[in-house]
This record gives sequence, structure tokens and C-alpha cells, in this order.
Amino acid sequence: MADFGADEPSCTSESPEPEERASEDRSLLHQRLAIRELIDTEVSYLHMLRLCASDIRGRLQQLPPGDLDVLFSNIDDIIQVSGRFLQGLQETACHGEEEQARLIGNLFLEFQEEFEQVYKIYCANYDQALLLVKAYQKDPELQKSIQGIIEAAVPQAGPSGLSFLLVIPLQRITKFPLLLQKILENTPMDASAHPVLQRATSALQDVNSSINEYKMRKEVALKYTKVEQLSLRERLARINTHTLSKKTTRLSQLLKQEAGLVPRTEDKEFDDLEERFQWVSLCVTELKSNVAAYMDNLEAFLCFRPHEWIVDIPGGPAEQYCSLAKDLHLEALLQFKQRLKGLVWEPLCSLARALAGPRNLIKKRLDKLLDFERVEEKLLDVGSVTYEEQAARHTYQALNSLLVAELPRFNQLVTQWLGQILRTFVVLQKELAEEALRRAESSVALLPHHHIPEPDFQKLLEHTLDQNSGQLRSFQENFEKVLPPPTTQPLLPGSEYQLQALLTRYAPGKLYQVTSNISGTATLDLTLPRGQIVAVLQNKDTKGNNSRWLVDTGGHRGYVPAGKLQPYHHTLPRERELRGQTGVHEDYWLPPPEPTQPSVPTVPTTAQVVAVYPFVARSTHELSLQAGQPVTILEAQDKKGNPEWSLVEVNGHRGYVPSNFLARTPSPTPWGWSLSS
Repeated sequence: MADFGADEPSCTSESPEPEERASEDRSLLHQRLAIRELIDTEVSYLHMLRLCASDIRGRLQQLPPGDLDVLFSNIDDIIQVSGRFLQGLQETACHGEEEQARLIGNLFLEFQEEFEQVYKIYCANYDQALLLVKAYQKDPELQKSIQGIIEAAVPQAGPSGLSFLLVIPLQRITKFPLLLQKILENTPMDASAHPVLQRATSALQDVNSSINEYKMRKEVALKYTKVEQLSLRERLARINTHTLSKKTTRLSQLLKQEAGLVPRTEDKEFDDLEERFQWVSLCVTELKSNVAAYMDNLEAFLCFRPHEWIVDIPGGPAEQYCSLAKDLHLEALLQFKQRLKGLVWEPLCSLARALAGPRNLIKKRLDKLLDFERVEEKLLDVGSVTYEEQAARHTYQALNSLLVAELPRFNQLVTQWLGQILRTFVVLQKELAEEALRRAESSVALLPHHHIPEPDFQKLLEHTLDQNSGQLRSFQENFEKVLPPPTTQPLLPGSEYQLQALLTRYAPGKLYQVTSNISGTATLDLTLPRGQIVAVLQNKDTKGNNSRWLVDTGGHRGYVPAGKLQPYHHTLPRERELRGQTGVHEDYWLPPPEPTQPSVPTVPTTAQVVAVYPFVARSTHELSLQAGQPVTILEAQDKKGNPEWSLVEVNGHRGYVPSNFLARTPSPTPWGWSLSS
């Protein structure tokens, strides 16, 4: 009995060993199952991604390419990362269970950053993809076509269709921490894999938190990045008590900061990034302005076509130059213009448009910073804030963190893009010069001075230009010495009586003729037709302005522009008769002189009205004329008494023509009786 009692405690102490062993076996079994679940689900997940990228995306050709980019986002990057991750998981299967668990934990830690990079982009675009899916559901025919393609490739998708496929990557990244937690729970505390799995689980939880934060920041950025072109009425319609209250509060906060009553939040990191962004924006704006001016100058240069002008120099260098200019204008310069627009101007405009979003975000950040500072003050004073104030606080933090994270990369990309545009512009200029030189080589070889070295040719050119400049100056001086004969406009019909009346009152040197129609604008200004004769009373107005002269028309007095008057050279009747006999055009509507009785019979002359200039009728009330065509004046004014138009008859047709297009010329009268006028 004693021996039995002595043995009993030992039996009771050894009895738990099978239970512990069974518990360890269950943990190892669950660990193996969790690892197997991780690998099997990763295989199935990668297979589904490849179906979406190849079969489904390739068959949805009825959708715009832009929609496909939004729906499937960066799925190709996810496939590439998941493929390498699955390969690493499968390679752990050849090790022991504890070593396999440790390797899996290290593998997750190794892919932590890549998972965050690819999945945060996909998750940020997920909401926009769902909006497209809802838009497709409004079109029954399109929805039926999409559903048929998806069910043929993935029967288990069911009626949810696209929504089922698009949510798979989101579900996978959120399931990683759960799968790792399951493996960790079935790994002994003293195992070497336990701390590695613990770090991996925490790392994947941080990845999901970062993705959610990035998604929230992108939503805030998308809200404030949009630059709406609103009219004044639309802006006024958006004003309400809430917006007025917010703007008033921000203005109050800003004034208190300017007055030094409250401190201003300093953020050196963001200030440096914003300064860099403003500098980059200024560079883009200046370059765009310069390229626009360059393209305008190029257009003006292309308008000058020397090869289209007739050069009265047969053969030689002039003809070769015209041929080269034609070749450059029709081919080389046009190609350069097209390439400049496609490779420099359009990318530069796209770059300028890309700056609008960050610029608007920076502006909104300043507004949200004022809200944030006010909320922080209230939080320190009261200790609590409202839900709306807490949302404003989170909005600023999201905007600020997004700008601090994204602006460095954005500034770098804009700088690289700007540098590439500048390099492209330089290369285009170089290629244009090389192309022009290549096309000119054949012509240059035929020029008389092509063998002369460049310095000598430059000296020869300067010497030739100096000689030609001297000849041009001498020609100009000689030309200025020879004054052209005075020219006059034809008189208006019936104005010979007005001329005689002016001559009776003023000296011939006071008479001037109107060179173009004058429309009076001021109270004392006159409205006169072209060809009107006036007498200048004073060569300035009451204020001493020499550009307005006081004139007399024979019935009215007023001011006219001095630049539209020229001296009228009056000729005597005998001179006009001689001019008519010599065929000189008579510009003055004066009565013809009575012929003196000749000793020898001669042909008497009468006045005949002819068209001095051709005129094309613009309505049924007007009449077309040819220069030199004889006309018969029926009325020297229109129905309103305007002397600028005359009613005439030509070949049985009647109509109105401009009075200053007519002139009277002497013509011989037939032999026989004639009635006195």
C-alpha cells in the first residue's frame, strides 16, 4: 500500500503530458491549415486577377479606353507583385513547419512597402470605378453585354458582375492581417517564428491603416482639386449663412494673426515645398508665354513668301534663292511648325493644366489651416470640440499630409518634364538648322562666293552693303529734290457754282479740296464728301489745335481735320481748254468757255460726263459703270438731297452712282445747228 501511495503522486504528475502533446498537435495542425489556406487563397486570387486583366478587360472593347483604365486601375502592377509573392510562399513549403512560418513572416515584411504602394493606388480609384459601374447599370443593353462577358469567364461572379471582380483586391489586402493572425495564434510563444509573425501582422495592419489614410486624403484632394468655372450669378447663388459664417471666422482669425494677437502656425517643411512649387509654376508660365510668342513670330515669318514675288532678275543667285525659299517654306518650315506644336506646345499646355490642381489644394490648405488653428485654440480653452469642428481639423491634417507627401514628387516630375520640353525645343531648332543647311548645299555650291572663307565673305558683305547704302541715300536725296506735280480729286457734280462763289470771296490760295469723306463728330464739325472745295479761314481751332481747321463751304462754316485737306490748284478757263484739246483729264466741273469765232471753221466743243473710275452696283438701286463710259446725269443728288450720289442713265438703264466717280470732259459737237445752254 505504501508503495502504491508513493507511486501515486508520480502518476498524477505525468498524466498531463498527453493533453499537452495533443494541444500542441492541434496548434501545429491549425498552423499548417492556416498556412495552407494562405497559399491556396493566394493562388486562387492571382488566377482571378489574371482573368480580369486578360479575358475580361480584353473583351470589354465596347467601353472607352479611359473607362477601362479607371475600372482596372493598376491591376497589372498588383499581378506582378502578387506573382512574386506567391512564388516566395511556395518556396517555403520545402522547409519544416516552424521554419516555414518564420519565412512567411519575413516574406510579408519584405513585401510590406510594395503592397502599400500598389494597393493604395487601386483603393484610391475604387470609388470612381463604382461610379462607372452604376452608370453602366442605367443602360440595360450595355449592362447585359458586360454581364454576359463576366459570367462566361467567371461563373461564380453571379449577378453582381463587375462589382464582384473590382472588390477582390480590396478584400485580399484586408485579409492578409487576419491570415497572419491565425498563423500567429497557432504558433508557440517560444518558437523562433513567433516574433517574426508578430511583426509581420503589425506591419500588415499598418499597411491597411496607411491605405485607408491615403484613400481619405485622395478623397479630400479630389474634392478640392476641381477648378470650377462659375459665373458671378452662380457664385452668388452658392452664398448662404453657413459660407458667410466660415469666411467671416477665417477673416477674423487672419486679422488676429496679422495683429499678433494669436500665434501663426509655422511649417518649415511645407513652406519650402510651396516655395519650390511656386518657382516651378513660374518657370512653366514664362516658358509657355515665350513659346507662344515664338510661334506667333514663326507664323509671321511664314506669311512672308519671297518666292511668290516676281523678281525681274533672270537666273543667277536670285533665282536660286527663290527656289530655296520655296523649298523651305513648303516643306522644312511646315514640318518644323507641326513638330513644334506636337512635341513642345501641347505638352507644355498639358503641364500648365496639371499645375491647377496642386495650386488649388495649396489655396484650400490656407483656408483649412485657419479653421484648424481656431479649433486648436478652442480645444486648449474648452477641452472639447463639435463634430463639425473635428471634421475640419481632420480635413486640414489630410490636406497637409497629402501635400507634404506628394509635392516633392510632383515638383520633381514637373522639373523633369520642363527640362525634357526644353531639350526637345533645342533639338528641333538644331534639326531645322541642319535641314535648312542640307537643302541649301546644292544652291550654295552654285553661288559665286561659296569658296571664300567665312570671315572674308563677311567683310565682302559689309563692303557691299556700305556701297548700296550710299547709293540708296544719294537716290533718296535726289528723289526728294524732285517734287511730284500736285494732284486733285475730281469735283462733285454741280460744284462749279460753289467754286465760283468761293473765288469771289477768297483768294485762290485759300482754297482746299477734301481728299476723303469726313464725318463730323463734335458740335462744330462738318460732314463733307470727298472732292468738296472749301476755303480755309483759320488753320487752328479755338484751343490752338493745329489739326482742326476752320473752313467755309460757301454755305456753312465749321471745323474739319487738317490731314484730309490738300491745296486746290485753280486753273484758268484757257488752260482747261488747252488741257481738253491735248487729251488731259479735266478734274473740274466748270462751265465750258464760249468758243470765239475762228477765222477758219473748226469743230466746236461741249462738255460730256464720263465715269472716271469703275463702279460695281451693290443693289438694284445702283448702276454699274466702266472707267471712261459716257453717262447722262438726270439728278445731281439722291432723293434725300445728298450730293454724294447722282442719278444717271447709261444705255437706257438708270441708277445711282457715287458723284465723285464722275467727271466732265470736253468733246467735239457735231456740225450743224446747236442750241445755246
